This record gives sequence, C-alpha cells and structure tokens, in this order.
Amino acid sequence: MLLDEPTAALGVEQQREVLNIIDRVRAKGIASILVSHQLPHVLEIADRIAVLRRGRLVTVIAREDATTERLVGLITGLEVS
Repeated sequence: MLLDEPTAALGVEQQREVLNIIDRVRAKGIASILVSHQLPHVLEIADRIAVLRRGRLVTVIAREDATTERLVGLITGLEVS
C-alpha cells in the first residue's frame, strides 16, 4: 500500500483513524509505504524510515534509531548519515 501525505488535509480525529488503518494493515503483514512530512506520524507508524533530501536517498534507518531531531538533521543536511 502506498500512501502519499494521507493525513495532510485531515483533522486530528481523521488523522488518528488513518494511522489506525495503516497499523491494522501492517498487522496483517501487508507492506506499506507512507510518504509524510508529519514526523510524529512517521515515528509512530514506521518500522524503517527512508530519508530523502532534494529527491535523493540520504539513508534508511530503523525506527528505534530515529528521533525527530535526527530526522530533521538528515533531511536538512545538518547531520550526515
């Protein structure tokens, strides 16, 4: 399942429902790709995080190695992978 910014135009309750749906799909073993600038959502739902900067892959990190600060650094180029 590929989702590109699925919560961008939604209210808080609707965002929560989308995240719950993604979680249920993941629990069934269905692979999902979530494209999002909402870092709290990414950190909540992801197993692995691919970080892009200027359209290029910077790195792929495990969720447990990610923090908002680290992701921002990788996205902006202030932290080198």
